[in-house]
Amino acid sequence: MSLIQTTAVAVLLATTTAAPAAEGLRYLALLNRAHDSVTALAVAPAGSGRFRDMSIDALPGGGGATTVGVADAGCRYDLQVGFRNGRSVVYANVDVCRGGTLVISAMPKDGRYARTAAPAILPDVERRAASR
Repeated sequence: MSLIQTTAVAVLLATTTAAPAAEGLRYLALLNRAHDSVTALAVAPAGSGRFRDMSIDALPGGGGATTVGVADAGCRYDLQVGFRNGRSVVYANVDVCRGGTLVISAMPKDGRYARTAAPAILPDVERRAASR
């Protein structure tokens, strides 16, 4: 079974069986579309600035994926993502209660970066239909 299939099965099992038993535990999938590997992740309640490090394995760039659990009360968090090259970015006000995937995208060359979560990736067919 491939890593992606294993991750998908784990997410499915976690959301269907563990969610009721683990009150307050929320899951969020991370998809790294950036060029560099993600080497660090820290989470804080939205707007608080009180980041706490989370233990994650290096997430390779170009499509590496993983699922993380956030065990605090509430739904909205700021996620600080650290890259292998030493840069970091904060995705602000991410709603982990809605589930889904946070798409980590490449940083622009000018160094400016949107401080909100990237939109979900739509399949090409849906993207074309939405642009009409």
